Amino acid sequence: MKVEKDKVVSLTYELTVDGKTADKATEEKPLDYIHGNHMLLPKFEAEVEGLEPGGGFAFTLTPEEGYGVHDPSRIFNLPMESFMIDGRIPEGLLVEGRVIPMMNQNGQIVQGTVAGFEGDAVKMDFNHPMAGKTLNFTGKVVSVRDATEKELTEGLHGEYLPPEEHHRCHKHHGDGGCCHGKGNKDGECCHKDEGCDKDGDCCHKDE
Repeated sequence: MKVEKDKVVSLTYELTVDGKTADKATEEKPLDYIHGNHMLLPKFEAEVEGLEPGGGFAFTLTPEEGYGVHDPSRIFNLPMESFMIDGRIPEGLLVEGRVIPMMNQNGQIVQGTVAGFEGDAVKMDFNHPMAGKTLNFTGKVVSVRDATEKELTEGLHGEYLPPEEHHRCHKHHGDGGCCHGKGNKDGECCHKDEGCDKDGDCCHKDE
C-alpha cells in the first residue's frame, strides 16, 4: 500500500538543522498522521507521497517550504506585569529561550519564545521556532493503512474535535511547538487567564 490521501502513515525521521539533530522519530516511537489532511508541511507530504513501507527518503526544505522566513513584526515587547499570576511571576517562567504557550483573543493557543528583556518589558518572539531555518529530513516509511471513518471525522488523535472535547495540543514533530493561531489586533498573544484587556493587549495562559 502506498502513501496517498486519507492513508494513516507511520514513519521515522531525523530532522537536522544547522548541522545538529533538531528532532527525530524512531521505529519504537514513530510519527503517525493521516496523509493529505494538512497535518504536516505540504512539501514534506509531497516528498513522501507514493512511497511504500520500507521506502526511505532524504530531502531538504527551504525556509519558504518549511516554516517561513523570520518576521521581525512578530516580535513584541510585553509589560512584565502581564506575566504575573496571583500578583507574582512564577519562578522559572521568564527565562530567555523558553517557549511559553499563550492564548490570543480568539481563545487559540500560540507559542511565544522569550527573546530577551528591555527594562520592564519582556521581548516575545511569535515567529515559529524553525522560521528562517533550512530543514534536512531523512527517514523511512514504517507502515501505511486505510484511515477509519472515525479517524477521518475526528482526526487520528482527536484533533478535529471541538476544543472542549480535545484538550491537548497536537504536536507536529519537528516544529518544536503546537496549536498555531493568530494573535490579537496587533498580532500579539494573550498572556493572562482573565483574557485580553480593554485595549486588546494580551493575557497569559497559565500552564
